[in-house]
Amino acid sequence: MPDFATIAIAGAGAMGSGIAQVCAQSGRDVLLFDLSAPARERGREAISDNLDRQISKGRISRSTAETILSRIRLAATPEALAPAGLVIEAIIEKPEPKQALFRALEAICGPETVFATNTSSIGVGEIASALAVPVRLAGLHFFNPAQVMKLVEVVGHAATPPALTERLAAFARDIGKTPVICADSPGFIVNRCARPFYGEALAILEEGVFDAPAIDAAMRARGYRMGPFALIDLVGADINLAATETVWAALGRNPRYLPFPALRAQVARGDLGAKTGRGFVTPAVEAAPAPEAVADRIEAALVNEAAHMCDEGLADAAGIDTAMKLGLNFPRGPFEILAAVGPAEVRARLAAAAATAPDALKPRYAPAAALDTPA
Repeated sequence: MPDFATIAIAGAGAMGSGIAQVCAQSGRDVLLFDLSAPARERGREAISDNLDRQISKGRISRSTAETILSRIRLAATPEALAPAGLVIEAIIEKPEPKQALFRALEAICGPETVFATNTSSIGVGEIASALAVPVRLAGLHFFNPAQVMKLVEVVGHAATPPALTERLAAFARDIGKTPVICADSPGFIVNRCARPFYGEALAILEEGVFDAPAIDAAMRARGYRMGPFALIDLVGADINLAATETVWAALGRNPRYLPFPALRAQVARGDLGAKTGRGFVTPAVEAAPAPEAVADRIEAALVNEAAHMCDEGLADAAGIDTAMKLGLNFPRGPFEILAAVGPAEVRARLAAAAATAPDALKPRYAPAAALDTPA
């Protein structure tokens, strides 16, 4: 019998239903809970539709799909989650509802039940602090769509036993995911390390020499599937701004995470990207790539952030590389870039950017201690 033979998913939205599907595909029984009956039904329909698409592509048979669906039971109350060995929460991204849910589940589930939050932006320790036994909760951050994306960030807070994060990492592997263990820090790995990828592109844009299509073209020429502005448009400028502001505030308004005026202006205009039909590079236009020095600078900022994260003990170099490649489809991880060009070259690129930056932004380019190793 697999570990966590019965899984409960709290929240039947896109993320919750995707996680439920993944768990059911691994042979586990799944309890899909939502207080809203329509939400529960929509969640089950979404799973059914996803399985139908797999059938149409010849990936699974109709009988396999029916077996997967049969493992998923809808739950209308928290009390129905009592049999679960693991409860994964995927509800609204606010601390109070998450804390209230886990407090209720403490009184319902047995002492051996493990709790996991799928939060992408709230401190796992903050959520756990509301529990009588905070050591039973950790983070399992899936990426959307959960039934497709391979990465899972396994997040332990200060009180989490290492054995629990290892157990949750093993569970993630068993359901077909690639886990990366990281410490509890704003943005975890991907959402924090991605900030300079977007931010340095915005800094270059505001200098007025190159426009967004040219900057994106330079990054595509470097091997990235999408440039930073296309990614902002895809996710939504408003979502990107909110994530940037969260990390910026949580990390002491460090200029490395500055929400640039160009991004704020885009949101103020309502030009949010794909969902509004207008954005930085929406509608798409053909553009010649900016010089390679632009891509060099953006990658240097990305490498520097990853090095700062490593200095802080957030995750190891291999984990950061894996997370960025799987979470954002980057062609190479920051430390793979560092290995290719050497720390001296990265420091030189940072110094060149600092030399022309406004005084308020110069600290943005201070190299991490991990870059002090001579080339």
